[in-house]
Amino acid sequence: MSEPHTLVAHLFRHEAGRMVSVLATMLGFDRIGIAEDIVQDAMVQALRNWPFQGIPENPSAWLYRVAKNKALDLVRREKLFRQISGELASEHQQAEMMERFFFEEEINDSQLRMLFACCHPSLPFESQVAMCLKILCGLSIREIANAFLTSEETITKRLYRAKEKVRSNEIRLEVPSGPQLPIRVDAVLKSIYLLFNEGYTSSHPDTLIRQDLCEEAMRLALLLTQNPQTTVPAAHALLALMCFQVARFDARTDASGAIVLLKDQDRTHWNRDLIAQGKHQLAASAAGNDLTEYHLEAIIAMQHCIAPSYQATSWSDILRYYNILLERKPSPVVALNRAVALAEAEGPMEGLLAVLQIKGLDTSQYYHSILGDLYAQLHQADRARQHYQAAIQLTSSLAEKQLLQKKNEQLP
Repeated sequence: MSEPHTLVAHLFRHEAGRMVSVLATMLGFDRIGIAEDIVQDAMVQALRNWPFQGIPENPSAWLYRVAKNKALDLVRREKLFRQISGELASEHQQAEMMERFFFEEEINDSQLRMLFACCHPSLPFESQVAMCLKILCGLSIREIANAFLTSEETITKRLYRAKEKVRSNEIRLEVPSGPQLPIRVDAVLKSIYLLFNEGYTSSHPDTLIRQDLCEEAMRLALLLTQNPQTTVPAAHALLALMCFQVARFDARTDASGAIVLLKDQDRTHWNRDLIAQGKHQLAASAAGNDLTEYHLEAIIAMQHCIAPSYQATSWSDILRYYNILLERKPSPVVALNRAVALAEAEGPMEGLLAVLQIKGLDTSQYYHSILGDLYAQLHQADRARQHYQAAIQLTSSLAEKQLLQKKNEQLP
């Protein structure tokens, strides 16, 4: 990446959460706001320096060094080091201890501890996930609001209240054990799942796929599967799901960035190594007796990946898995996806009747787009046009607008 601004934005996605986690480990979770400010300052310094001094040979290491020095200055200025280290140390000893915090293994451990601290049971579930997405994953308030289908003001209030509770409850940075672990893992997995979805179906107007977000979600899931305390079946299932989805990235858009629908994708462009890794992770997820939503979604994604063609896809199997998923995770979005599978398995009229029974998706572009597709298949062009136009108004994605406009123009 030659442009400093592009590179800094990329590094913010990939490194900010790691840096904040390490700094919070040093300074205390109650000082999470200070840790975030230090990371922001390091990023701003990069934006100021790199256009004139050139991009350093190792940009990530440069950011870590700047953040580390800023943290060390703060510790010395506020005389916090004695509190942190438990003993009066020389400046040389302080610098050595600070250096150890930034070892790769310690960075990974810090990030795991941060994940679980954000998902403390004293915080409401929505606030847990919002904190993970904001602190660890670098999502903006608007992106988090889109993920929750709510307003930016609501997310801002959730984050403020959560940080106040962190300060008052003295929440510790640690990976829990015993009966607390499964409860906290659920929130962690949900956060990673929402992060991946924001990347896979981006809310940004000019980017259909934000690969950096998807990669970050996969990295966090991989951290869970590699740690003996957190390598639960659901984590493997979530990682499998993401492998299957990312395997199709290169075929989802053409050279101009236009959307290529699943039925039109060149399957030779699918990443077979990732599909194999997805199968491996799905096999690892079979341990134990739990069948989670991640297991079912991964199995559905695998059905698409193993089908030799769109026409040869086992839609009856996919419908069967969606039926189970809807029982386990009743939601309008799952019901909508099930209706699409139903239309493929049993015909567009059956799918249409199922979609029309769904409540709560009137403001979703996908709801109207699917209704437009089904009405078009049933040769009801006027109704199809109404829903395509509604979907165009609701989506912020330029690629989606172009696809919907193309479908609209093809109607009789």
